[in-house]
Formats: sequence, C-alpha cells, structure tokens
Amino acid sequence: MRWAGEFENQTRAERQLAIVVPISITIIFLILLFTFGSALDATLIILNVPFALIGGMLALWLTGINFSISAGVGFICLFGVSVQDGVILINRFKENLHNKLPISEAIREGALTRVRPVVMTALMASLGLLPAALSTGIGSETQKPLATVMIGGLMTCTVLSLLILPVTYELIHSRRARKELARHESKKVDMPHHP
Repeated sequence: MRWAGEFENQTRAERQLAIVVPISITIIFLILLFTFGSALDATLIILNVPFALIGGMLALWLTGINFSISAGVGFICLFGVSVQDGVILINRFKENLHNKLPISEAIREGALTRVRPVVMTALMASLGLLPAALSTGIGSETQKPLATVMIGGLMTCTVLSLLILPVTYELIHSRRARKELARHESKKVDMPHHP
C-alpha cells in the first residue's frame, strides 16, 4: 500500500527542492565571489537570505497556509530579491570606500542613498502580488502560498537588510582595518633602521 496523487507529487517535489535550493545558493555565492572578488562580501550578502526566510515563514504561520511547492518557489524568488538588496547596499559601500570616505560615513551615506531603490523593489513586488495573496477563487490554492511568502519575506528582508547589513558590514570591515593597521605598524617597528 502506498500514498499516491497530490501527496506523492508533493513528496517528490520536496525532494527536488532539497537538491535545487542548495545548488542555487552555491551558484549565487560563486557569482557574488567573482563579482566582488571577496569571499567576505559574498558571505555577507548570502547572510541576507535568512531575513527573507523569517518573513516568509511568519506570513505562512499567520495566514494558516501549509508549506507547499508554490510556497517553496516563493522562497526561491525571495532568495533572489534578498541577494539583490545586499548587492545594492554593499556595492554602494564599496564605491564610497573607494572614494576615500571613512568607513562609518561610507556606510551611513550608502544606506541612506539606497533606501529608495531597496524599498521601491519590495513595494512594487508586494503590490503586484497582493491580489494573488487575497484571492479566494479557482486556482487560488496554487498562487496564494507563493504570493503570501513573497509579501511577508519582502517586508522583513527590506527592513532587516537596511538595518542589520550596514551594522554587520561596519563591524567586520572596521575590525579588519584595525588588524591591518596593527600589522602595518608592527612591520614598521620591526624594520631595522640604517644610519
């Protein structure tokens, strides 16, 4: 005796998602690594992904919708949006640092100037998906989980990436800069002085 039909399809699709999601994140990480040339920056952007997951899972729980393949696809879409938010912010931070701004000012200015693009991305996607999230007609059981996950995830991703990512970036990079300065100073002290 075995379960068939929709249950069997969902089990098979969940197994495929368990393979596809880690591969997707790995490919995204490699692209970020080649783009920024820094494993640290690529990791910081990937750490943006859980911000989206929090909102997506919270939205499913609050609406009482069970996890489905449609919701899984919504989470994969959220990975892309959260990575995009991270790229927008970190790219600006790096530009400011390249222009010789102090690290705290570079990050503050970068976060302030990137509020509008990050919020507009989330707002447009959320407003576009709102009818699907509120629908109750025929076919809504397939589109509603995806839309609900996307809207919930975009809310938390936008807020948390604008608040937590700049702070994390500053903590890590200022500590790194202090270590490099200390290493540079110790090399100066160790160098022999010639008359």
